Amino acid sequence: MKIFMTGATGFIGGSTARHLLEQGHQVTCLVRDRSKAGDLEALGCELVDGDLSSCPRLAEQMSGHDALVHNAALYEVGIPKDRAPVLRKANVEGTANTLEAALEAGIPRVLYVSTCAVFGNTHREVATEAFRRPDLDSPGGLEFTSVYEETKYEAHQIALNLIKTRGLPCVIVQPGGVYGPDDHSELGSTIHQFLDGKLPMVPFAEFGTGLTHVDDIAAGFALALDKGEVGECYILNQDNYTMRQILEMVGEIADRKVPKRNMPTAVLKALRPVGPLVGKLMGQPPNLAELISSVDGVTFWADAGKARRELGWRPREAKAGLRHTLEAEGLIPA
Repeated sequence: MKIFMTGATGFIGGSTARHLLEQGHQVTCLVRDRSKAGDLEALGCELVDGDLSSCPRLAEQMSGHDALVHNAALYEVGIPKDRAPVLRKANVEGTANTLEAALEAGIPRVLYVSTCAVFGNTHREVATEAFRRPDLDSPGGLEFTSVYEETKYEAHQIALNLIKTRGLPCVIVQPGGVYGPDDHSELGSTIHQFLDGKLPMVPFAEFGTGLTHVDDIAAGFALALDKGEVGECYILNQDNYTMRQILEMVGEIADRKVPKRNMPTAVLKALRPVGPLVGKLMGQPPNLAELISSVDGVTFWADAGKARRELGWRPREAKAGLRHTLEAEGLIPA
């Protein structure tokens, strides 16, 4: 297939582009900055310059392709308030423009990359694709843990609506937490702080997240593109863990002891007014209030049974994937 892809310069996108090329597909990548796309070009991707701001321009660029993989999004948690419009433009408006362009260009197959975060805080329940947010029926309305969650939820609804009302030939994938070599997320940062001996206490020890190697996420995307049923969603999540459980696995692999004490959330809450300063010193985002609301007592747990059954998805176990990651980053002997 000739595949048009957005977000290929990102962590998941780069792995996905490589996987699709290895399968023999032709991949055209939309890029804003060619200086960040050298690896893609070296792999054999065709690069086109542009962004997600113009539906007509996007339709013109993706015309003639057999499929679209819309992976572009901004994943940031703990952002200052003036950053919120940037996430909304990228995640909501960008998705609307891209999917509308796919309709205009007559793309026969679309894969939209959503997230398990659209379920919101599952309150220790393990969500399936049929999970219904508890706050959907709340008198106070939806309660989002972060701007990221809110914008991805809105983008998810846009995709579902276009499938239902306009016949968009779209399959939706919902990754959980992702890790792998060169992961610069908050999870990756916490793991590195631990290995560097800069984590005297475990922060948000009971925060619950999925955990899947980035290459297995890419393989899941390819399977959904090939076998997924139009209009269906597929969770991609190897299994669910707490932050302490993740660090315990890393500690066992790297022969390091995990701090016994958990960081008191009350301490971080008291530091919210000076978040930008404290966040920088602690290696955390500037908006501690949003960071805390997105992890304190929160679980983003989900079950990928449907993807395993219907797509044949087989992700590696977390301990094996974490070992591969630490070896690739030179943190333990290969």
